[in-house]
Amino acid sequence: MLHSMTGFARQTVDTPLGTLSCEIRAVNHRYLDVQFRMPDELRARETELRARIGRTVSRGKLDCSLYFRRATAAGRLAIDRDLVALLGERAAEVQALLPGTRLPDALDVLRWPGVVEEPPVDVEPLYEAGCALLDDTLAALDTMRASEGQRIAGMLDTRCGEMLGIAQGVRERLPEVLEGVQRKQRERLARLDVEADPGRLETELALIAQKLDVDEELDRLASHVEEIRLNLASGEPVGRRLDFLMQELNREANTLGSKSADAATTRAAVELKVLIEQMREQVQNVE
Repeated sequence: MLHSMTGFARQTVDTPLGTLSCEIRAVNHRYLDVQFRMPDELRARETELRARIGRTVSRGKLDCSLYFRRATAAGRLAIDRDLVALLGERAAEVQALLPGTRLPDALDVLRWPGVVEEPPVDVEPLYEAGCALLDDTLAALDTMRASEGQRIAGMLDTRCGEMLGIAQGVRERLPEVLEGVQRKQRERLARLDVEADPGRLETELALIAQKLDVDEELDRLASHVEEIRLNLASGEPVGRRLDFLMQELNREANTLGSKSADAATTRAAVELKVLIEQMREQVQNVE
């Protein structure tokens, strides 16, 4: 199944240690680029968490944020009494030097870094909960990306069908186009009132027909379309292969336009290029 590189997912879980939240935003990118924000308690396990993402996502720019809000530790909070006493002494010294200032109140002291000592967090259970939450968030992201990928695949398949229809129309008109070109050459010779060597004339007309023959380009275009459809059904990350096939399709459309000998074929080449560009824009977002 085709996967888009764009998606968003957010999951939250309550644990005995506190509340964990995970948020992932994904956009298209040539390679896998993960920007990670996480609590300090899990910073040492960042490499392992990145590896979990790499097992689910192969391409895209991901902003992954893991938030942790500790459970209320009422009754378990310790106060550094020595630090509080020191702060009181220093505050009194400052007030003596600056009589207009006020002493800090209790809440001011409690906000001072290091005054309140929280019990340490057991990292291993937190890491296990974080891994499970990350997996759930990645699964939700994958579901969204698969849904968008299915829409893109449908659009690409429809455009493939339209291109084959245009190519078939050009192929069916090819004998008529060649006959028209040859007729015009004979008419020019007749107006010039020049006696042409029949053998030489047939050779020249054959060369013109060879230059205008687009059967090979149409065959290659059909082959590329078949390859695109095979990739759409492969179930593997195929974004880069599809991007290459868009270049090949564009090359065939350009050649068809350069060999065109009538307005209808030129319009067909332009219509092909429009379809290819529409497909290319969508392929840029395929994993």
